[in-house]
Amino acid sequence: MEAFSGRPLGPERHPPVGRSRKGRASRLDPRSAAGQVFLLQVVIVVLLVVAAVVGMVLQAASDALQKGRRESVIAAQSFASAPGVAAALQSPDPSAVLQPRAEAARKRTGMDFIVVMSTKGIRYTYPYPREIGKKFVGTIAPALKGRTVVEQAGGPPLPAGQGTDVQAVVPVTDSRGKVVGLVSAGITVKNVAELWLPQLPIILAGGAVALALAMTGTTLVSRRLRRQTFGLAPVELAQLYEHHDAVLHAVREGVLITDADGRLLLANDEATRLLGLPADVRGRSVRELGLSEPVMSLLSSREEVTDEVRRAGDRLLAVNKRLTYPQSDRGGSVVTLRDTTELAEVSGRAEVARERLKLLYEAGVRIGTTLDVRRTAQELADVAAPQFADLVTVDLLDAVLRGWEPTAEGWRHLRRAAIGGEQRMMPVYPLDEVIAFSPRTPQMRTLQEGRGMLETDLRRSHGWREQDPERSQKALEGGLRSLVAVPLRARNVPLGVANFYRTADSPAFEPEDLTFAEELAVRAAVAIDNARRFTREHAMAVALQRSLLPRGQPEQDALEVAWRYLPSEEGVGGDWFDVIPLPGARVALVMGDVVGHGLHAAATMGRLRTAVHNFSTLDLPVDEVLGNLDDMVVRMDNERNRGDAVDGHEGEAVTGATCLYAVYDPVAGTCTMARAGHPEPVVVRPDGTVTCPGVPVSAPLGLGGYPFESTEVSLPEGSQLVLYTDGLVENRAHDFDVGLERLRRALRGSGKRTPEETCQAVIDALKPSRPSDDIALLTARTRMFPPSRVAEWDVPPDPALVPSVRARCRETLLEWGLEETGFATELIVSELVTNAIRYGSPPVGVRLLHGRRLICEVSDGSGTMPRLRRAATTDEGGRGLFLVAQFAQRWGTRYTTRGKVIWTEQLLHDGESAASGLAPVDFLLDQFDLDQFDEPGL
Repeated sequence: MEAFSGRPLGPERHPPVGRSRKGRASRLDPRSAAGQVFLLQVVIVVLLVVAAVVGMVLQAASDALQKGRRESVIAAQSFASAPGVAAALQSPDPSAVLQPRAEAARKRTGMDFIVVMSTKGIRYTYPYPREIGKKFVGTIAPALKGRTVVEQAGGPPLPAGQGTDVQAVVPVTDSRGKVVGLVSAGITVKNVAELWLPQLPIILAGGAVALALAMTGTTLVSRRLRRQTFGLAPVELAQLYEHHDAVLHAVREGVLITDADGRLLLANDEATRLLGLPADVRGRSVRELGLSEPVMSLLSSREEVTDEVRRAGDRLLAVNKRLTYPQSDRGGSVVTLRDTTELAEVSGRAEVARERLKLLYEAGVRIGTTLDVRRTAQELADVAAPQFADLVTVDLLDAVLRGWEPTAEGWRHLRRAAIGGEQRMMPVYPLDEVIAFSPRTPQMRTLQEGRGMLETDLRRSHGWREQDPERSQKALEGGLRSLVAVPLRARNVPLGVANFYRTADSPAFEPEDLTFAEELAVRAAVAIDNARRFTREHAMAVALQRSLLPRGQPEQDALEVAWRYLPSEEGVGGDWFDVIPLPGARVALVMGDVVGHGLHAAATMGRLRTAVHNFSTLDLPVDEVLGNLDDMVVRMDNERNRGDAVDGHEGEAVTGATCLYAVYDPVAGTCTMARAGHPEPVVVRPDGTVTCPGVPVSAPLGLGGYPFESTEVSLPEGSQLVLYTDGLVENRAHDFDVGLERLRRALRGSGKRTPEETCQAVIDALKPSRPSDDIALLTARTRMFPPSRVAEWDVPPDPALVPSVRARCRETLLEWGLEETGFATELIVSELVTNAIRYGSPPVGVRLLHGRRLICEVSDGSGTMPRLRRAATTDEGGRGLFLVAQFAQRWGTRYTTRGKVIWTEQLLHDGESAASGLAPVDFLLDQFDLDQFDEPGL
């Protein structure tokens, strides 16, 4: 309790409840002083604005009149002095000559009128022709004498409107100085006066700014007054002091206020009771009150005191003292007194309880920061030592460390998972050692009985000593004295044992310590069990995902490939990659990432990977592959929304995925790519330069209805194409752009590295210490088909030319040293070319590729797909594709922008294996007359 000193007692400066809604309107109330000051300022500002406007109008009118007089004289004299004016006045028809010139001059000079008249004042020109020939309105006598006349006069209507005009009249003289006519030019006063109007907004804006400043100043002053008085009226302030006085004398804490001279200004009822003060103490010096020396010296000094205990008679008082004006000598002090006689008796226990609560809080914060079983066990040991025990060991069942469900069969063998505290002098079992506890040890008993065990003196604990007599004796000689062993249980299942030891330098454990150790173990066991369950799920998800990822590299000639996959420590995600051989020696590279973590993300990844394999088998364009994947993810989401999916499992919601699909053609040296929300690949040229191919980014999979764009880039032989997921370049420490720049730096100079070396260099440079997301990395170095291993030619659409095609095929195979495959290859090429000529459309082409396998391709311009069927014994044809399928290991059809390509692949192991592949079709060859191969087709 603190005394009220006439100033706010705390940092809160808000008005009482019920008065804060008045707002700014109440602060500017006309009935208040602030409101009246503001109204006076408004009147002053308005008068100043009006005076400024009037003065500006008058000044502008005067300036405009002077300007109009000057411009009228200049315009009149200029026209009167113009060549030909005097001659025109002496001509038979002056109006015909001067009217066009006067109007042109009027428009050029901006005058309202230029009038040429005779010496008698008859107009020859006027803006309105009907006024020509009439008498000029104005003074012309001085002008006839050779002087210039400037005046204000009215006249006929003008283009600028009726009104008084400022006009000048000047004479026109001939070569002998004789006045032969007059010229008058003028501007209406109305047009001149409008010059001051653009300045009016400036004055009004200045007035508005002055009003705003006045309102702001008044508001600030009003707010300060309200803040200092809390917005209270005098009556409310009086009530506040009354309430304060009532509270001051009702609290169970003594309050004393003294001035700078040591006189007592205030003492509430509780202070009077605690110190035994008389009733008339106000205004008396503290030295006259008969107080004890400690209390009197406290009240008379200027020393601040915080929670000090002073004796006053038979009481122990907790004293707090603060100076009212600590920066000067004129202030007094405020002293509060609290009776702590009863609290002193239990202060020791309260301190212990406070330390225990603090330790429990620290345990809740520090234990379970990760989902690692060993790390969590070590956190328990670090929290308990040395604040609760001198030495702490944690022994867990082996099944718990592996993430399995613990069973009673494993109790006899526990593995040491953590050690905390002073262990240098103690011969304890080392980390990771398997300990076989005997049945009489406290550790085994606590597991069997499910409760903590207290050993106050280990010298008398026979069960503990018989576990390892030699090690136990050394521990006792080192000073080990007492033990508390508590089980680590979660969901009523034992996970292990926590052992808390104290040495002879610390007090022995008591029953209260056993209760605290059990509470500490319960909190740690929950964290350990959570880590165990995560370890199990993580291991299952990793095993599932690794089983769904490629096990080895497929056979292909186009790329040299290496990859890395690193699962996240927080939960396996849905990252995947693939290398898929395609017809025509091409290879598809796939990199994808399913949103989410856990088993469901891994299973979804497997479904998408299988779908990509199926779509690649159809040899679809890259953008169509992504389109089909997008439809599949949408269907998967729809199934979940209809309730087909199992509910209540973390991470099962499929919210989308990203994917990059690329097809590399080693014959053309090009790579066609498309990506659906996936990071752009990086290309490392043979010279080591790092670039991005500029693949257009499309929407992620699962949004539905968005098109996918593809691009084709040329890759020189030896280039490396680097595909990755966002876990490699993005984490909590930095964003995507920073990670991408780090990747580029890691790849610089990688032109001469192998893909394996490139992968390792990237992982070493970018792998985080604790990855929060899966990392997938795929590096592929391009190869080109040598021109000597590629043979292609066009075939005219004439069946009679098929034998020449077979002959050219035979010659090519002889050059390649593939004579043993000649018969089968000629048969395949002959059949495919004949079908293309008969049933397809031009152009027809043949291409042979000699790589790991022999690839035969026959293309034509038709989109009709050939189908394998079983021919009847009476059919004369229909067996060609069946023979092709028997002689080739694989065959199929792919479509291009110009038609289709029928392809076959043949193994090239050795002559024996190639010949053995012909055995299954011997019975068919017997049905054919081999002489027919001289004909164009089979």
